[in-house]
Amino acid sequence: MTKIDLRLAGGTVLLPDAGLTQADILIADGRIAEVTAPGGGGAAAQTVAVTGLTVLPGAVDAHVHLGHGADISRPRVPSDAATETGAAAIGGVTCFISYVMSAEPYAGVFDALVAVAEAGARIDFGLHFVIATDDQLAELPGYIARGVPTAKLFMNIRGDEGARLGLPGTDDGFLFRLLETLAAHGGMLCPHPENIEVAWVLRDRVMAADPEGKRGLAAWNDTRPPFVEAEALSRACYFGRITGTPVHGVHTSSAEALAAAVRQREAGARVSIETCLHYLTHDTGSPIGAIGKVNPPLRPPEDREALWRGIAAGQIDTIGSDHIHRPASSKEGNIWQAQPGFPGLDAFLPALITEGHVRRGIALERLVELVSRNPARIMGLAPRKGEIVAGADADLAILDMNARWTVERGALATDAGFSIYQGHEMACRVTHTLSHGRFVVRDRVLQDDAVGTGRFVPRKL
Repeated sequence: MTKIDLRLAGGTVLLPDAGLTQADILIADGRIAEVTAPGGGGAAAQTVAVTGLTVLPGAVDAHVHLGHGADISRPRVPSDAATETGAAAIGGVTCFISYVMSAEPYAGVFDALVAVAEAGARIDFGLHFVIATDDQLAELPGYIARGVPTAKLFMNIRGDEGARLGLPGTDDGFLFRLLETLAAHGGMLCPHPENIEVAWVLRDRVMAADPEGKRGLAAWNDTRPPFVEAEALSRACYFGRITGTPVHGVHTSSAEALAAAVRQREAGARVSIETCLHYLTHDTGSPIGAIGKVNPPLRPPEDREALWRGIAAGQIDTIGSDHIHRPASSKEGNIWQAQPGFPGLDAFLPALITEGHVRRGIALERLVELVSRNPARIMGLAPRKGEIVAGADADLAILDMNARWTVERGALATDAGFSIYQGHEMACRVTHTLSHGRFVVRDRVLQDDAVGTGRFVPRKL
């Protein structure tokens, strides 16, 4: 008979196909052994009461940039992973997939990269590799075989546009060859879709009219407007349709880009669509100034509403954070001087549920599908991740759905030191987070003994 290590007793559990159900969860060897009626099943070595709380499958954030200080390319020391996986756990995220950027091949640094992240990680993680050179393209089948089947291409990096990230420029010929290689070896493309040649023209015009960036986020949006995103995403999906390659449309930010991806999907392309939490909670009118600079930009309110309609209509498949933990100093200056990107993990589930479920009435089951079940399935993490079922990893986010709180800078775990949600009141809060049945957050407190327990998870699509 299986030895039960932990019983989570008395909670309201979100179960696939059954919805919110009063149930106990029995955990053995880091996995869910059984979901039972309250009090059912065998005896457990430890019982933790979660009465009055809601138990969800931990969120799977497929869009994170785990870096080091101002360098967003990769973690360099274990603390890089410790702080950001801590932020993830506080936000109810129990697994994430981090983008790694380099102009050098990854085979020689693969093991070291995994080792440094595992030394600090509190939750499990996967990797995406940015592919930017012929040497990386030649190694790509090996990356896929080792569990990294998703490749990112910055379609906006042409000429010297990628110099600040240390990446060379590419072109559509490279995009096409990348798609062919992914199709041949079971991979998927995650393109950053922006037509930078058009954006350069628009940038020069907008900066000439507003050299001090007084229009803030609206000016930044005008330099890279929705059609710039939509055209590039349509092109990537179209080429994916030609080559038979699945495409995951990352950080879809606008009505035009969403419509472009949906059209390609209806035409036969294998397209999944991601948006990010900040495009659902913020827009060009948000009073956060240059802190909100990001690529693609925050959009006007009508684009935010179009994304919510896309969620309700089933057009959008996943929601990620696009978390970047650059320091707060990276946001100094006006909209032209600030660096793009910001952290988004510390308040991930509370912000999503507050805006989507409490304020807009979208079913909790639908939101959890977007941040747990769907990303796990699309990214090759199912059936171990994404649902509360027997045999799955015991990765759980346990929330008090009635706990109102305000996001404060001093309570953040990310080493970035700021959040676009500072000062926002949330309608719910993560009380406990478990990874493999171990408490990473317990009674809202991050557990230091969880550092180094997270593991790299190889994926197969």
